[in-house]
Amino acid sequence: MFLENTVNHTEQFGWIEVICGSMFSGKTEELIRRLKRAQFAKQRVEIFKPAVDVRYDDDEVVSHNDNRIRSTPVPVSSNIRLLANDVDVVGIDEAQFFDDEIVSVCNDLANRGIRVIVAGLDMDFKGNPFGPMPALMATAEYVTKVHAVCTHTGNLAHYSFRKAQNDDIVMLGETQEYEPLSRAAYYKAIRNQQKENAISGTTKKSLPKNSSED
Repeated sequence: MFLENTVNHTEQFGWIEVICGSMFSGKTEELIRRLKRAQFAKQRVEIFKPAVDVRYDDDEVVSHNDNRIRSTPVPVSSNIRLLANDVDVVGIDEAQFFDDEIVSVCNDLANRGIRVIVAGLDMDFKGNPFGPMPALMATAEYVTKVHAVCTHTGNLAHYSFRKAQNDDIVMLGETQEYEPLSRAAYYKAIRNQQKENAISGTTKKSLPKNSSED
């Protein structure tokens, strides 16, 4: 279990906390909870998110439960290093969408005495480690892995299954495009999807190029 630390004014260095998991697991909800606690304690807080994430709001970080907090959208992670001045806590949402420099940015901030709280998907829809998240998890002092509930089995879910037929690694979406699945349900869904694609491909190949009649 992660026990929240507090700002230690006798120590020069900060630290990194990573909140990771699948879609609909409560990552952003937990990020916002920690940041609002820091704000309540009168700590100086700055929140960032990738500019590409405009699903709920252009500027705010918003959870699936509509819990929200003001943030600054940035196109690249290096902007965070420049904008995080005179703060005690920095929050970063959807870290998997940032470039690899996000790792050195977080380390630089922590070395400046800032508490850095990062939330992001640990795996993409193919079940592979997502972007800079593995490096962030390895670098962080604290890692919290949260889970969704599998929509098929009711067990803990840590896979984000993409229902939409799109092979792009980055595709913003909600419940229409994704659902959280357990390991067993995920691989069953992948097999079924592959079978459907194979059948669809066979059907397309069997269709005549010209269906017009003389």
